Amino acid sequence: MLSKQRYINCRGKLIDLEIPKVMGILNITPDSFFRGSCYNSDGEIIGAAGKMISDGAAMLDVGGYSSRPGASDISPEEEGRRVIGAIKLIRREFPDSVISVDTFRSDIALRAVEEAGADMINDISGGNADSDMFSIVARVNVPYIMMHMQGEPATMQNNPVYDDIIADILKFFAERIFRLRSAGVKDIIVDPGFGFGKTIMHNFELLRRLDDLSITGLPLLAGISRKSMIWKTLGIKADDALNGTTALHSLALFKGADILRVHDVKEAIQTIRLIEKLKT
Repeated sequence: MLSKQRYINCRGKLIDLEIPKVMGILNITPDSFFRGSCYNSDGEIIGAAGKMISDGAAMLDVGGYSSRPGASDISPEEEGRRVIGAIKLIRREFPDSVISVDTFRSDIALRAVEEAGADMINDISGGNADSDMFSIVARVNVPYIMMHMQGEPATMQNNPVYDDIIADILKFFAERIFRLRSAGVKDIIVDPGFGFGKTIMHNFELLRRLDDLSITGLPLLAGISRKSMIWKTLGIKADDALNGTTALHSLALFKGADILRVHDVKEAIQTIRLIEKLKT
């Protein structure tokens, strides 16, 4: 097994992952599955970003394209209008913040970094949706979060099937890691994509075996926050899934998660502190 990479370089800002970090979710959309994460006015965006930073978020993930199952497609122009302005706003108000752009479109990623000042690219398609994405990541020289998704957001939950979920995800990552390294990309973070083309049973098997992904030697991001694997299992709604989220975050941390992508930063930070105490 490779020794896991412990630092990522976000345009000169080194992030040490020896202690796991929290990424706060900022959805600049009207239709996220969790309405509590949607921010559409400048005041809402600044307020939410400021609170996440003060609560301890090491990174903010700004997205303008809802990837919930069945979500409507939006044009590149509309996605760009949403995210570029929001990133510029956050960069102006919080100049030292680390900002990730959540997009699968290479032109949006390029503008977000070069025009708006984003520090990372978070691609839910792992390069599948846009053949230019890997070359753009290499060009702008920022960390790349590569997520696994089976299918596309509109149809991904229509009977997803795996031979072996961990083996299939590792095969997906291995081919793309090779291509990214060949292109000169230095910092890659892998995200197994909880809820993206996976049944509830798939998601829990993935969580049970999450530590198997450490074979990549790359930092691991877990995006479990308030997802349907929690609220459907418990027979509740996403609004009531914070307690379940915390429970599964604890297991993900024990299984090697280096970054938690979350709606509720303060609670995730507290979870990390308690789990780190258990490890000492």
